[in-house]
Amino acid sequence: MKLFAGLGNPGAKYAGNRHNIGFMALDAIQRAHGFTPWRAKFQAEISEGMLGGEKVILLKPLTYMNLSGQSVSAAMRFYKLSSADLVVFHDELDLAPGKLRLKQGGGHAGHNGLRSIHEHIGPDYARVRLGIGHPGHKDRVSPYVLSDFAKADQGWLDDLMRGLADGAPALAAGDGARFSNQVAQRKTPPAKPPKPAAPRTAPATDAAPEAEDTRSPLQKLMDRFR
Repeated sequence: MKLFAGLGNPGAKYAGNRHNIGFMALDAIQRAHGFTPWRAKFQAEISEGMLGGEKVILLKPLTYMNLSGQSVSAAMRFYKLSSADLVVFHDELDLAPGKLRLKQGGGHAGHNGLRSIHEHIGPDYARVRLGIGHPGHKDRVSPYVLSDFAKADQGWLDDLMRGLADGAPALAAGDGARFSNQVAQRKTPPAKPPKPAAPRTAPATDAAPEAEDTRSPLQKLMDRFR
């Protein structure tokens, strides 16, 4: 069994925020793979389903971002899961919008949701880092992540969500390379092969080809005086 946790803040006020891209990712997976309706448990919304041959629990903490670890750790204790069974989807300032990186373990880099999870279960879990870009200065980070995606972002955001849904079975199976490739393919569809060139044909002419003259020199001379 795997636990996919998406990070965000609860309520309609925050639903379209950049900080809520982790929630958006789980919503895309839930819709695409026929998971159960969301229900309340572990101070979160959870949904259950199968990805390939693996049972997966989707979890969206309702504790607000900086207390996400409470909800994640409660679910892990209930299902008797280890850090190796957890994948966290979260926004990443240090990646360009639409970029994705899969990371195993490491620090929290100041992300409040990851910081809370570290405090409850430690750092040894997988993260799907979802790029939202950086506003340019640290003083602008808070209003930036707590504001909605712009209309201009909708194209790459939709592609990214579809890619995450496509790759989710590979992620559940532990195939990170395949997961990343499937996301990339959705974002940048393979180029269509060029059409084969039409066969070259000789230019059409109205005149029929001349027949080869097989007369001998003597015959040609005699024909001139006839």
